[in-house]
Amino acid sequence: QVQLVESGGGSVQAGGSLRLSCAASGRTFNNYVMGWFRQAPGKEREFVSTISRNGGRTLYADSVKGRFTISRDNAKNTVYLQMNSLKPEDTAVYYCAAALTASSWYIPSSDSRYDYWGQGTQVTVSS
Repeated sequence: QVQLVESGGGSVQAGGSLRLSCAASGRTFNNYVMGWFRQAPGKEREFVSTISRNGGRTLYADSVKGRFTISRDNAKNTVYLQMNSLKPEDTAVYYCAAALTASSWYIPSSDSRYDYWGQGTQVTVSS
């Protein structure tokens, strides 16, 4: 089992940047594919990005491609989401998620594939 704690959210003006972090408990962090999702008020949770166990594969939603970068440091049990050129439509609660997998290729974009979730961190982008 793994516990996830997000941090780094906040308020920023359009065009600004934020870096989200997600710290995971446990000693088997590198057995988990990690993902970021977000949920805006009145909307369903949506996929943002995911990164494979060893960091070799990543996937992004079209809406964030070229602006967001996901990375992980397995030695620190942490996954990051660098968010640049933020837009008001990026405003949401951002959630970190983990899925246990034996595959280094597995990078699911469906939230139903993830077993563990953090509590979320608010990101607000003003125009």
